[in-house]
Amino acid sequence: MMTRRLLAEFLGTGLLVAVVVGSGIAAQRLSPGDTGLQLLQNSTATVLGLAVLILLFGPVSGAHFNPVVSLADWWLGRRSGGGLSGGELVAYVVAQCAGGVGGALLANVMFSVDAGLAATERAGTGLLVGEVVATAGLVLLIFALVRTGRAALCAPAVGAYIGAAYWFTSSTSFANPAVAAGRMFSDTFAGIAPSSVPAFVGAQLAGAAVGVLLVLVLYPAPTPVRI
Repeated sequence: MMTRRLLAEFLGTGLLVAVVVGSGIAAQRLSPGDTGLQLLQNSTATVLGLAVLILLFGPVSGAHFNPVVSLADWWLGRRSGGGLSGGELVAYVVAQCAGGVGGALLANVMFSVDAGLAATERAGTGLLVGEVVATAGLVLLIFALVRTGRAALCAPAVGAYIGAAYWFTSSTSFANPAVAAGRMFSDTFAGIAPSSVPAFVGAQLAGAAVGVLLVLVLYPAPTPVRI
């Protein structure tokens, strides 16, 4: 039922953003003045939280939690006759973005943070290239696993990738327009100023296009393999 799937996407994306923002606030309070330790705490919580959420909601909606993943699923599905329909894609994206905003607001309430938009500017060519790389790798990883019959590995693999990308990309790997939209509403360690979001989303869409292209080249058809 579509209602159940949309609820799963709303809750999953919301809880993901709550994990990212909440652990960012906790890290900022527990380790003031030590940005490296804050990032370690934030990334560790995100790795674990994301893996759990994929396991929890994957059987219901596929656990996309990310508009670019849903977009890639729709685009790749057009070739194979599977994936999301156009209407389902729009509904997924709306649910994900609403969940992202709700998750940030929930984290603010849990940690008694005043409501308001983030002031942290995240701009520059290096950061945008980091978002392209992070998003392309994420899309490639997910659909490589799906197309080779290893979808069961998505939870640990995606969690591990995002955790690593926190550190090897200059942008700390947002790689998700719904997460970027949510993090606008938290003026904390995890926040992003609204003025920085459009460029981040553009870079994420570009990264998704690169990821889809690589999937089509490396895995042109779903073909289970032995490992």
